[in-house]
Formats: sequence, C-alpha cells, structure tokens
Amino acid sequence: MTASPTSNALWIALGALSMVFHLGLIFYGLVPNLVARPLHMALILPWVFLFAARTRAGCWSGLVLCAVGIAGCLWIAANHTALRDQYGFLEGSFQVALALALLGIAMEGARRMIGWPLPLVALLALLYGLYGQHIPGEFGHAGTPLPSFLGTLVIAEGGLWGSLTGVSVGVVAIFVIFGAVLNAGEAGQGFMNVAAAAAGRLTGGAAKVSVLSSALFGSISGSASANVASTGAITLPAMTKLGYPKRLAAAVEAVASSGGQIMPPLMGAGAFVMVELTGVPYTQIMLAALPPAILYFLTVWMGINAYAQRFDLRSVPEDERPGRRMVVITSAFFLVPFGVLLTAMFALGFTPQYAAVLAIFAGLAALFFDAAPSMNLRQGIRRMGTAMIAIGQQVAMIAAIIICASIIIGVLGVTGLGIKITSVILSGSGGTLWPALLLTALACLLLGMEVPTTAAYVICVSVAGPALTELGLEPLQAHLFVFWFALLSTITPPVCGAVFIAAGMIGENWLKVALTAMALGLGLYIIPLAMIANPDLLRIATSTGGALLAFGMIGAGLTCLSYALIGRTGAVRRAALTAIGMTACFSGLLLG
Repeated sequence: MTASPTSNALWIALGALSMVFHLGLIFYGLVPNLVARPLHMALILPWVFLFAARTRAGCWSGLVLCAVGIAGCLWIAANHTALRDQYGFLEGSFQVALALALLGIAMEGARRMIGWPLPLVALLALLYGLYGQHIPGEFGHAGTPLPSFLGTLVIAEGGLWGSLTGVSVGVVAIFVIFGAVLNAGEAGQGFMNVAAAAAGRLTGGAAKVSVLSSALFGSISGSASANVASTGAITLPAMTKLGYPKRLAAAVEAVASSGGQIMPPLMGAGAFVMVELTGVPYTQIMLAALPPAILYFLTVWMGINAYAQRFDLRSVPEDERPGRRMVVITSAFFLVPFGVLLTAMFALGFTPQYAAVLAIFAGLAALFFDAAPSMNLRQGIRRMGTAMIAIGQQVAMIAAIIICASIIIGVLGVTGLGIKITSVILSGSGGTLWPALLLTALACLLLGMEVPTTAAYVICVSVAGPALTELGLEPLQAHLFVFWFALLSTITPPVCGAVFIAAGMIGENWLKVALTAMALGLGLYIIPLAMIANPDLLRIATSTGGALLAFGMIGAGLTCLSYALIGRTGAVRRAALTAIGMTACFSGLLLG
C-alpha cells in the first residue's frame, strides 16, 4: 500500500496496540485462551491483508477478508463462555460458516505472507480430515461429524487456538517485539561495530565480521532470510570491496545468517515453540543448544581461515574499523537490554516472558539516545514509530505461519494421522534409531525447502518426534535434531532461501554460492548427528570433563575436515586431514 502521513500514523498506532496487548497479557495473565488467541489473530489480519497488499485487487480483497476475519475473531472472544460449554461441537449453520471462513482466512493469510506450500499442506490436512474415512487401509480414519471436526479446530483449543498459537501469543510475540525494538535503534550498528572490532583485523576479517554480526543479529531475528537482508547489506559490499570472491562472500553471509537461528540466547521463534512442545524450561534449552551452536560457528570460522589461505583474503583496513570509543558506546545499545534480559532470567528467576518485557522497556528507553552519546527526543519518537511498524509486521509474519501450522497439528490430533505416520517411521526403520533419524532428516530437508524453518520443525517433530523418543532419544535431543535439519534447507539445493537472497544481493550464480555454503556449513550436517551419538554435548554445563573432551575432539575433527574440503593443499595432505578429522569426530562421538 502507498503510505501517506495519515495512514502511516494509523499503522504506528496499530503496531503500538499490538505491543500493548501482548505485553499486557504478561502482566495480566488471567485472560482465557479463547479470548487472547482470537484477539491475537485479529490484530495481525490488517498487517497480513492490507499492509502487505501490493495491488489494488489485493487491497480490496484483503479488506473484505480482514473485516470478516476480525469480526469472526471478535465474535469468538465475546462468546467464549458459551462456546466452552459446546465442547467443540458447532451449533447451527452460522457457526459452521464462521469456522470455514476463519480456516480459509488463516490459510490465505499464510499464503500472502510466505507463499503456497504451507497453506497447501494445511488444505490437504483439512481434506484428509473431511474425507479420510473413504481412504482404504491403515491411513483411513473412522470419520468425524462435520460440526465436531470443525468445532475442534475453531471453537475449542485443538486447532487455530491450540497450544502452538498460545506460544505465539505469550512468548514468541514478546521476543519478536524485543528484536524489533532493538533493531529500531543503534543495536544493529552496535552488533556490526563489536564484530568489526573483534574480527576486522584478522585474516579474512570482513568474512569473520559477517559471521559474528550474523550470529548476534540472527539470535533475535529468528529468520535466516531477514538476517541475510539486514547484515548482508553491510557485509557483502565490504567483502567484495576487499576482493573476496563473490561466491564466497555470499556463502559466508548465508551460512552465518542461517546459524543465527540456533544461537542462544533467543534462537528466534523455534526455542519457544520447543518449550511448549517438550515441556523443558527455556533456560535448559538455551544451555543445551549453546555448545552445538558454538561448534557450528567454530567450523564456519575455520572454513573462512581455509579460504583465506587459498585466496589471500585481507583484513578490514584500520581506517574502516570503528574506534574503541564508538564500539563501547554502541555496544551498550544491545548489551544493556540483553543484560537486563539475562539478569532477570538467571539472577532474579523471572520467566523468560517477564524478563523480555523488562528488556523491552530498556530497549525503548535506548531509542532516545544516539552514539554521540546524546539524548534526541525527536529522533527517539521517529525510531519509536519505526519500531511500532516493525512490531506489527514481524508479529504478523510469525503468527500467520504458526496459526496456519496449528491447523495441521489440529488435524493430526483429531484424525490420529500423526500416530499412523509415527508407526510408518518405526516400521520403515526396522525399529532401529539411525534409519529412523535418516528418514526424519530427509523429511525435514524436503519440507524445509518449501516452508519456513519454524513451521518445518513443528510439522516434522509432530509426526517424527514420538517415533524418535520411542526409539530411546530424550525429547530435547529429538527436537534439536529435527530443528537443525529443518534449518539445513536454507543452504542446501535445490531450494535454499538464504543462498538465493545472498546470491541475488551480490549478483552471483546461486548454485556456485550454494556449493560453497555447503562446504562452509559442514557442521550443520554433522553436529546434529553428534548430538544423538553423544548426548553429553547437550549437557556440558552440568557434565564431567568427558563432555568437554568430546566437544574438543569434535571441534578439532570438524576443523580438519574444513581444511581438507576447502584449504589449498595437496592430495596427500588432504587425505591425511580427512582421516584425522573423521577419526577425531568419531572419537568425540564415542566419548561421554
């Protein structure tokens, strides 16, 4: 849509309303689910159907869908007490029509946000729920009356308003708001300055700056594509200016940006969905995810060293690196909010959501200061408006994905299809773990090529997670394995979103970038297997020295494999590095 000052003010107000609503739920936690979750959907619909509209036809159709969707959500919220007494059974043609409308609007919203694949899977799930009783054999189901099937999905907490949407309302939205507030101020420049100061003087410094800044930014953005687009706008021109091959520059950005989603403390939306699905506390997930993430970025770092050896990659010139004073000042713009977040969680024992709210308040205050340092009221107000619009957009993007995915999860539960797919995985793997992991990894990779990482993870873990835990994996192991392999599709052909964006930004053939990214991102393929073979890697914070030794062995092995795959070396040395690397990795897997 074309923005005018008046319309811009309306969007800022709507973004502010979204922020106040979601933060208010944290302080006033007694709102019924059938009120909070429909209102959450109602708040995102204008952003999905109107703000994102690019054509007049899209705007007018979006206006109708938005009006119907908001009216439907408000009706459910207003009548939540009576609907609870219906026990998921629709009464009358009006409720049936409302249910179909809301399901259709949820799928169309996801289509407008991320394209066809996820809503198409949701549509197929609905068709299976409606007509699966006609399928012969074990994949058919007994059939569910239409009022009961649709009612479970729309007026009960088994579909649109299920636990996954609850995560979007109560946790994911809070951290999305936190990220949007940080990015509206000086925090993004602070990330870049800290990275440049820490790595700019090193060999291959521009690439290492990209790795560090993408790891920092990616933890709060939760999107590999958004990470590439934001940090890549700065790091890609810097690398090409210093003579880095285009395919390498784009690959570094794609690989580092993808890794941001597995880097604590925030890990985007995936970590909070994992909390809901596993029941494991957020802090425990964060501590478990940190060692594998460090291994991953260590592998990328050493891969850059190997490329630097081949191409004589230069460091960032001293006159282009930020001064110490600027680094200290700008780093405060993200260190203070992060410090508030971590102190509130670990020292004061607050919930992650409540801690994030406190960090948001610190981030909002920081918007009124600049790197001079000085206070600038007019600039702070302008940044506040930017933050409100970003909050509306980003909450809508994640919520549209999660609400659509909730339809699929709801159908799996109503029809028992999830249990049937689990039994297929168990029988197809012969009841043994590693073949089941291979089937799961393949499913994650295929699904992740078409839908965002979080949605791919949710769908795959819903059907494969029970099979993996039945074969002996701890729930957190199974979930982290699935999450990592869902992320793999961001750099693996034929569909690799992070690679496409980075290659387009720099003007390089995407396949060349993808092949280089796969070599640099070697750890993304190996480390999930290490988490399965040696669970102590996820328990380093509470384990004995054996886990640290395993961590070191795997890190050394991945370094040797990176140099064998990437470095400028002869055939004999390459073979020796490969043998040493594989031996070290296997030794690390067997320790613990």
